[in-house]
Amino acid sequence: MTPPSSGLQRDFMGYHGREPAVAWPGSARIAVSFVLNFEEGAELSIADGDERNEAVYEVKDEVVGAADPCMASHFEYGPRVGFSRILNLLEAYGVRATISTCARAAERAPHLIAEAARRGHEIACHGYRWESHAGMDCERERTAIEHTVESLTRIAGTPPVGWHTRSAASLNTRRLLCEHGGFLYDSDAYNDDLPYIVSPAGHPHVVLPYSFDTNDMRFGPGGGFVFGEDFARYCADAFDWLRDEGIETPKMMSVGLHQRIIGRPGRIAGLARLLQHMSDKGGVWFATRREIAETWRKIEGLEPWRRQSAATANNAL
Repeated sequence: MTPPSSGLQRDFMGYHGREPAVAWPGSARIAVSFVLNFEEGAELSIADGDERNEAVYEVKDEVVGAADPCMASHFEYGPRVGFSRILNLLEAYGVRATISTCARAAERAPHLIAEAARRGHEIACHGYRWESHAGMDCERERTAIEHTVESLTRIAGTPPVGWHTRSAASLNTRRLLCEHGGFLYDSDAYNDDLPYIVSPAGHPHVVLPYSFDTNDMRFGPGGGFVFGEDFARYCADAFDWLRDEGIETPKMMSVGLHQRIIGRPGRIAGLARLLQHMSDKGGVWFATRREIAETWRKIEGLEPWRRQSAATANNAL
């Protein structure tokens, strides 16, 4: 029986049986991308005129119909304390992160984003608000993308080239990013350990799959992480496995961070352990997502992947 068509074309094969012969800089076995999500101030808040309050992470009870100072204070911890703590630790190991930035959050703490850009970190787009784009009207989404780019360009001083939607993109997101013209890649996929190239608007566009498992969001209720050691051990196991596979075909690993989560003093040691483990093992290229995307576009032998249909390119799974 043929499944009904929803406009979403899925690919269950990927590189299976035809793994690309690639080489990361320095003959590294694995490229590791640390992504620091800058969302604080862009979350849902009745006090900011949104339709409801956010209800995530440690604050379990959603406040309905009134401002939520408890949730607001929880999110404020990130820019006030966690941001600098995380960046200082990453830089101690020579790591430059991709700061996946909600524009409304950047507008509330522009000095932090401008400072991160000056320190050599990549500023990428995480939407205007911290929201899903699934089912969003096409013109509303186009406006949100344009507004996000304009805002982050003004604050960071350089146009962003990367995009990642919170949780779920729409069927139009990737096409709209390519029609905008300034984007090199998006991370609206979770389906591979290597980048791949699609052509939703007739020219190559890199997809850098992201990860929800090697991610500090798992410190939330039911996520499985309790202590910093849990985060370090899980991510180190993933790193070791991919690094071993990298002997044959170099791999990519994404590590998702949040300033209000791993930036807490009881958790940050887990990130330090992970960084030390990766550094001790070697064979790793710590790179921004922009650097990985630029390198992938230069790799020869991938031309067939650049000619995927626009329908396949819209796949956000």
